[in-house]
Amino acid sequence: MTGLMVTSPFLPIQLLTKTAFASFGDVIEADPSTMRLINGGTTERFHALATAEALGEGASIILNIFRGQPRAFPYSVTMMERHPFGSQSFSPLSGRPFLVVVAEDDGGKPGVPQVFLAGAHQGVNYRANVWHHPLMSLKEISDFLVVDRTGPGNNLEEYFYSEPFIIEEPKA
Repeated sequence: MTGLMVTSPFLPIQLLTKTAFASFGDVIEADPSTMRLINGGTTERFHALATAEALGEGASIILNIFRGQPRAFPYSVTMMERHPFGSQSFSPLSGRPFLVVVAEDDGGKPGVPQVFLAGAHQGVNYRANVWHHPLMSLKEISDFLVVDRTGPGNNLEEYFYSEPFIIEEPKA
């Protein structure tokens, strides 16, 4: 793994915050600074928390439900993927936390992964072309609302590491 420097056998798990995740995309959670009352004052709208991207002629945004199987720990991160033509967001529907694994681009391949623990009330929006691991449910089967791009072009690139990175079971 040229260019990758690992100092510990385990990847640390960070709490998911807007600041820590900013270079990868958006954290989707109720933000009081964006709140507006609508529907005659009966509904709080948390406005414009993320922006979906659909690049390329004929592309559009679609809504999906993904049902993720729980991962077994310790878990080996052996691959990452990215979507060059669109963003991809994951918002939990089952009320459970999940792991978010992302990496900075290192010359056309992912660098050392970073791991975030997303709360049951948080979602993420990966920007177009951000390296990330596929969905990582914890402990139970979990459903997610996924906003994604569809359309022409290959919108999936995968990279397989020559050596795995290990994640210990989250404490929370």
